[in-house]
Amino acid sequence: MSASAEPAPSRARPGWPAWAVPGLLTLAITLVGLGHAQLWRDELATWSAATRPLPDLVRLTRTIDAATGPYYLLTHGWTTLVGTSPTALRLPSALAMAGAAALTARLGARLAGDRAGLLAGLLFAVLPATSRYGQEARPYALATLLAMLATLLLVDALRRPSRRRWAGYAVAVAALGLLHLIALTLLAAHAVAVLLTAARGPTAAGLGPADQPRPDVPDANSPGEPGVEPRHVAGEAREAPARGRRVFVRWLLALVPAVALVAPLALVALGQRGRQLDWVDPARLPDLASLPGGLAQSGVVGGFLLGLAALGAVRLGRRALLPGAAVLLPVLLLFVAGTVVPLWVTRYLLFVVPFACLLAGAALAAATPAGTRPALAGPPEPEPPGTAPPGARPGGTGLVPALAVVALVGLLGLPDQAALRRTHEWPRSAPVDYAGAAGIVAAGERPGDAIVYSPRDGWLFPDLGLAYHLGSGLPRDVLVVRDQRAEASLWATECGDPARCLAGVDRVWLVVAGRRADPLAAVPGAKGEALRDRFTVRQVWPRPGLTVALLAR
Repeated sequence: MSASAEPAPSRARPGWPAWAVPGLLTLAITLVGLGHAQLWRDELATWSAATRPLPDLVRLTRTIDAATGPYYLLTHGWTTLVGTSPTALRLPSALAMAGAAALTARLGARLAGDRAGLLAGLLFAVLPATSRYGQEARPYALATLLAMLATLLLVDALRRPSRRRWAGYAVAVAALGLLHLIALTLLAAHAVAVLLTAARGPTAAGLGPADQPRPDVPDANSPGEPGVEPRHVAGEAREAPARGRRVFVRWLLALVPAVALVAPLALVALGQRGRQLDWVDPARLPDLASLPGGLAQSGVVGGFLLGLAALGAVRLGRRALLPGAAVLLPVLLLFVAGTVVPLWVTRYLLFVVPFACLLAGAALAAATPAGTRPALAGPPEPEPPGTAPPGARPGGTGLVPALAVVALVGLLGLPDQAALRRTHEWPRSAPVDYAGAAGIVAAGERPGDAIVYSPRDGWLFPDLGLAYHLGSGLPRDVLVVRDQRAEASLWATECGDPARCLAGVDRVWLVVAGRRADPLAAVPGAKGEALRDRFTVRQVWPRPGLTVALLAR
């Protein structure tokens, strides 16, 4: 697509509602049912880590989950102030998603105009994925916010370089790497924009200034009169290589804090990869086909968004370079790495979703008459006489078709929005009812009772789930010789001689994974033998994902 066919970005900084409306809408949607779904296994790990004393938290990160350590540290401070209810644990993610939606609208306005920015932010607000990860006590929402902030700061720094803008970019990138190592693959897209800007200027990178050059001012690309080169054009041409080198050097310097802070963290996390990601399979080509649905948390919404994003990329031309690269390059880099090492996890790529929304917003803006503006986008610019298209009305009525598409996307995602508020487990057809199991134990517990879990070394965390819901009312964990805190781990160490440790116990609450008609038969090894030799099953309560049994001697 030629440069003349590209849409011009907005000529004025968007009024506050252009970015505030998507942010507020996202916050309103995400807060609905924020504490309804139970904490799932990853959130239980967050709770377990964040509620430990700081020395124990540091010891944990040396054993496992170092990559999530900075997030645990933030959550430790947060929970000290507001508590550990599901709503309290998840609220920072909800706020971060609202901020990400607002920044998506601002970046869209920079690159594609106010209408595209507003529609991009609204699209992001109604995606099921926005609510899903805005309602999770994990670092993905914060990483999405920082990815958008870093990209917006980079665009401003490349268009109007200053020490303040580059310093802000450096801080944002360092924070992004600390919260989510894999999100640093976004730097590949940033590198493309920086290199093109250094070589040929911001316009060639799709980041040109909002104001178009005046007709009476010669452009650096215009030939001028035959045989005559304007003096200022020649000067700009001579200065261009030096200016390009300065841009590239400033970008590299801005990455130094991130490298200094993230490299030690990455080295520790690399040594923990075998235990941390032992559940991840190598990436395969079918994984790419399922990625849009997985990222959007809805197959139909993901496919719809992908189609709109492709149309938007065609419409934007060179202005699609940065958002397009921010979608494609992290996906390709993680996929290639995932074929060699176990890294391919769909939610790790959540930070690319706002960029896809930006492209999709540009596609929707193309259907909006050019003479209309968002109804709340600040003071309108004067239009030259005769430029308003037929049927365009003041106040943004031309946005109605595009807003109808946004509403359609929201309606298509409603079943998934409802499902994710019931459970965060995946697949959602396999929830784990930690609270139900804890309620059964609390209702029937007697003094002197013990509790036993099976399995104890997996990622289901039945012990953490019941500990979260029962707190100090949890029966004695009779087989534990070193708990999670003492082990600096997410798993406790059990007694090597279960028969000896069970001596003197008359009643045991047995919690096993899955639905089991005979829970005792599901316990393997010496632990199972000791339980079967000394106890009989009094009663069994099947719960989703778990089975609770009361054993008596």
